Amino acid sequence: MRLLSSCLFHPKVVAAWASFPPGEPCPQGPSPDGDNYLLQPDGLMNRAHSHHVLWAGEPPPRCVGKMVQKYQSPVRVYKYPFELVMAAYEKRFPTCPEIPVFLGSEILHESRSDDGAIHIIERSCKLNVDAPRLLKKIAGVEYVFFIQKNTVNWKERTLRIEAHNETFANRVVVLETCSYSVHPENEEWTCFEQSASLDIKSFFGFESTVEKIAMKQYTSNIKRGKEVIEHYLKELISQGITFIPRWTPPPVCGQKDERTPAGGHDADDVPLESGAPGTTKEQTGSSCPPAEAVSPDADKLDADYIERYLGQLTPMQESCLIRLRQWLQETHKGKIPKDEHILRFLRARDFNIDKAREMLCQSLSWRKQYQVDYILQSWRPPALLDEYYTGGWHYQDKDGRPLYILRLGQMDTKGLVKALGEESLLRHVLSINEEGQKRCEENTNTFGRPITSWTCLVDLEGLNMRHLWRPGVKALLRIIEVVEDNYPETLGRLLIVRAPRVFPVLWTLVSPFINENTRQKFLIYSGNNYQGPGGLVDYVDKDVIPDFLGGDCMCTVPEGGLVPKSLYQTEEEPENSDHIRLWTETIYHSASVLRGAPHEIVVEILEGESVITWDFDILKGDVVFSLFHSKRAPEANHKEATLPSTSAAGDNVQLIDKTWVLGVDYSRMESPLVCREGESIQGSHVTRWPGFYILQWKMHGPLPCSGTSLPRVDDVLASLQVSSHKCKLIYYYEVLASKDFRGSMSSLESCNSGFSQLSGATTSSSQSQSSSHISR
Repeated sequence: MRLLSSCLFHPKVVAAWASFPPGEPCPQGPSPDGDNYLLQPDGLMNRAHSHHVLWAGEPPPRCVGKMVQKYQSPVRVYKYPFELVMAAYEKRFPTCPEIPVFLGSEILHESRSDDGAIHIIERSCKLNVDAPRLLKKIAGVEYVFFIQKNTVNWKERTLRIEAHNETFANRVVVLETCSYSVHPENEEWTCFEQSASLDIKSFFGFESTVEKIAMKQYTSNIKRGKEVIEHYLKELISQGITFIPRWTPPPVCGQKDERTPAGGHDADDVPLESGAPGTTKEQTGSSCPPAEAVSPDADKLDADYIERYLGQLTPMQESCLIRLRQWLQETHKGKIPKDEHILRFLRARDFNIDKAREMLCQSLSWRKQYQVDYILQSWRPPALLDEYYTGGWHYQDKDGRPLYILRLGQMDTKGLVKALGEESLLRHVLSINEEGQKRCEENTNTFGRPITSWTCLVDLEGLNMRHLWRPGVKALLRIIEVVEDNYPETLGRLLIVRAPRVFPVLWTLVSPFINENTRQKFLIYSGNNYQGPGGLVDYVDKDVIPDFLGGDCMCTVPEGGLVPKSLYQTEEEPENSDHIRLWTETIYHSASVLRGAPHEIVVEILEGESVITWDFDILKGDVVFSLFHSKRAPEANHKEATLPSTSAAGDNVQLIDKTWVLGVDYSRMESPLVCREGESIQGSHVTRWPGFYILQWKMHGPLPCSGTSLPRVDDVLASLQVSSHKCKLIYYYEVLASKDFRGSMSSLESCNSGFSQLSGATTSSSQSQSSSHISR
């Protein structure tokens, strides 16, 4: 309701309006029929009702390319019973001094159900407009009117509020929906949610300006609504009103009911009990859940949870987080990242949902393809790294951020690259970033406030031209690129100390590859400038400053040194062909599918009622997945991929003999499922008969592009698809007894299927016989 009145009469809009004399063509230009829409001298025309104002003439042409702006609030919790909150809410009508722009309301329609459980009130709400007198004369508008419909269900203890603008309805459409309901974990608490949309069809060429002003003004007043309710709650409590009885059905016998149910009358008429033992309840309810902030619904975010674990967000930032999270839940259909992970990508893209969604989907595909979720369990750094990699975690800074110390000047980057290869160094850096995210979560719980990033202290003493070795710089740039793309907004502060003269050369090489937001977090000290006020002591407690920087704290970070040349790889050896793409320590297997050579695996089922589950990712190319059953045991026919090493390409196994006849020697159990590159598929099949079940992946030709305009994850990842004569995939399967299978990926997770650590909620679908679930 505040959305329209706060924007249409903003000084910028007023000035723009005033520049167009009445009767002149507005900047919107000609309509499709060639006529110009004119700003009439009166501007607006009054309807029969003096307080209802509508624009004169036909609806104006819609502004092409404009997007409907939307807002979605988190769940806000009042620690009071629903009936008491409703009593406070009713005090806002017919006028509310706490909301100066709200001049009053008039009931247009009111009705109740026979039992009094449903109460519907439709009001016309009058809002004042803070606008210059000249503008009011031009527009012919003194006030803005909204229609508000309230439907309270005392039996279900819910209130639904629907509001829309009546003024300027042909040019601007404002819709707002609010709801009050009982907290699912504590019936003595009340939840509130709010959503709104702004659709500016045409406004004299100032649509973009009005849109920006409207959203800014609207969000600046969102939290004011909660403050008003809390004000009236305190007022009720100060009057001794702490308890209102719940609604109960009317007596069946038809006798006059002496009770006054909470839903039967306005709040001021309800006999409220207070003070007497057994009737007064505490403000926070008789049974409170733990003080730990939790979301009232697994699929929704609570405002207190956001503030406790994610930090202070503006209303629009909260809305962006909720909307992107909802989009992932509805479209991704797979592993949903944790809220703090989603928030990092939104921050990296200045809360532009489209850009953040694209970046996040690219990163999720990368994590799946390269199995980054399992790095902390599967990656064990070689002994050479333990000795010569001069970095490690060291307590935390003054803000509670985990502190990582890197003695880059003492590190033999050339020797490490020659001895281990670029991929091992990248893998080690990724493990550091994964550990950093884990430590942030631990510190959030330890310090009782959101810790979402860490601090890095880099000591450059010893940096020289050896560190500018071309392959070493190339490896550093690649590491920076990977970290920037997949771990945005994880670096809270970078402290660089003892920078030598050669540092500007290195900085010139790497700074263009570092995001501007990240560069602003760099603090660089040359010589001994890091000592004393303005130095490290401003960011790190004195008792944790490392001894090699003049502090009293012993630091266990390795001192490094030159890597012996005897450990270098020979020129003939590949620089660690064990790529990060797949590690044998994980539960997943790799496979290649060649044209005319499908990959097949067999699962022997000894008892009929079993469940075969699968989880596979298509890394390259498009494949068709099928499930077959045979009473005969197939014989494996290995066909190695035509690549230099089978370890890099994976095995290709064929089980169905070419002489076998479908329908005779084996039967199809699953309809063929086309799986596109970048998709993640989870599914299950309830077996009917014992025997041999064959899972098959075979190559599929390219699919035509979809014509839908709705964004999906596969559209975002379309750029990753590459045409080839070979497809790659990773897969995992498991056989469960039907009694142990609950039809959800959480059951697989309990069976050590090892799904994403970033996943806060992993879902799948299940049918009586089979189910496959695709994540694009």
